[in-house]
Parts: sequence; structure tokens; C-alpha cells
Amino acid sequence: MIILAATPIGNLGDASRRLVELLESASVVAAEDTRMTQRLLAGLGVVNRPRLIALHDHNERQKSAELVELAREHDLVVLTDAGMPTVSDPGYALVQTAAAAGVLVTVVPGPSAVLTALAVSGLPTDRFTFEGFVARKPGDRRRVLAALAAEPRTMVFFEAPTRVSQTLADMATAFGDDRRAVVARELTKLHEEVARGTLAELAAWAAGGVRGELVIVVAGSERTETPMADAVGQVLALVSAGGRLKDAAAEVAAATGRSSRELYQAALAARA
Repeated sequence: MIILAATPIGNLGDASRRLVELLESASVVAAEDTRMTQRLLAGLGVVNRPRLIALHDHNERQKSAELVELAREHDLVVLTDAGMPTVSDPGYALVQTAAAAGVLVTVVPGPSAVLTALAVSGLPTDRFTFEGFVARKPGDRRRVLAALAAEPRTMVFFEAPTRVSQTLADMATAFGDDRRAVVARELTKLHEEVARGTLAELAAWAAGGVRGELVIVVAGSERTETPMADAVGQVLALVSAGGRLKDAAAEVAAATGRSSRELYQAALAARA
């Protein structure tokens, strides 16, 4: 079978007894970074030295069929550098291939940056959506955020420290300066920090530079209907980022419930 095993996101003490026992007996491990896995084994005091096979974003599609066949004969443990495989990490294509081939997949659960940040955020946890890493290209990022402006559920994002300041500023533009949010930094580690405030406040906080692993948690929209002026503003922002007016109007209409035709005509008038 294939065993997806969650690893600590910062503190080795969060490794479960089941994970340690699994690694003590594993014969084959597919690892996102074999060097990180070697350090994990040493840090957990695991004396077993399984065969390590690199499985990362650049080779997963090519490796999946081979690894699924290997899993017919041996238990294959899948590890990423931190957290649960497949969640913004390698593993999805492998599980997809295994499911199609009828190979059993199971999980050794454990730490998750998504749930840890959500729990500590103080924002609603009854309904949430995980949006993964924010798009790198400014135009793509603004388009994605504009489409999420009316999302009523709490939203969880991953982001790199070098881009977090600009991303928070773009979120303030798309969602509103006063939307509540949290930036969780270095979760479970020595320098853990949870910064709370409005998006405008957090964008200013991050402007001086932020280091470490980051998760952004944003409150969902409380608006029942986006004012037309705001919706038109979102359309124009998408167009200024390089989008076609027709596509921008359709995207904002889907996010706000407004009429695509009305948005198109209003944006045309605003540009005249």
C-alpha cells in the first residue's frame, strides 16, 4: 500500500508515536527532499535506514506509475518536508494514479499548517476554504483575489515571506482595508508569532519585512451584495492587470452575484 505520513511543521516533538514506529520499519520512502528526510530520521532517533526515492514537483508525474507498481509489492511511505503530503506538496498525482490502479492508500495523520493557523486565528472555523499558495504574477494574483472578494467562508492561504507584504496589500484592495485577517508565522517553532488586525494594518506591519514560514487567514465576506461601485472597481482592477473587459466582468459577476452585462456596461461607461 501507499502510506501518506504527516511530519512536524516545525517542532519535532509533534511527531506521533505512530510516525516513529512507521519509519522504524519502513523499507521504502518516497521523500520530497531526501536530505530533509535523513535529518528527520536522525532527529527522531530512528536507526532504520530505508531506501529513499526523491518525489517532488518536478518528477512526480513521471515517477507515479513506477511508485504505484512498487507499492504492489512493498509498503511505500510518502513524506514531504513538513505537514501532510498532497496539501500544497507532492503526493496528489501519486494518489490519483494509485486510485486508478486499485492500489490501497492510507494515512498516518499529524501536523497541518492549515488547521494550526485556522485554530489559532480567532476567525470563524465552522466553514473555511484552503486556497494554497497565492499566485506569483501580480496580474494573476489580483484576478484570483478579485474572484474571492465575496467568499463568505474563512480563507487560508500560504505565502512566501518575500511576497507577503504585496499580497496583503493586494488583499486589502480586493477584500477591503478593514477585512479582518491573521498572519501566522513560524508556527510551532521557537519564534512563533500570530499577527492580528485588518488587512490594511497587516500590510503596513509586513512592509518592513517578514521572515519565516507564513500562513495568512482571512475572514470571509459579510456583505450580502457587493455595491455596484465596488464591483465595477474590481472589474477595472482586473482590466488594468491585463485582463479582457468581458472576462473581467464575467469573473466579478460570478464572485459578487452581479449581472455580467451590467458590470460590462458600467465599466465601459467608467472608462469613457
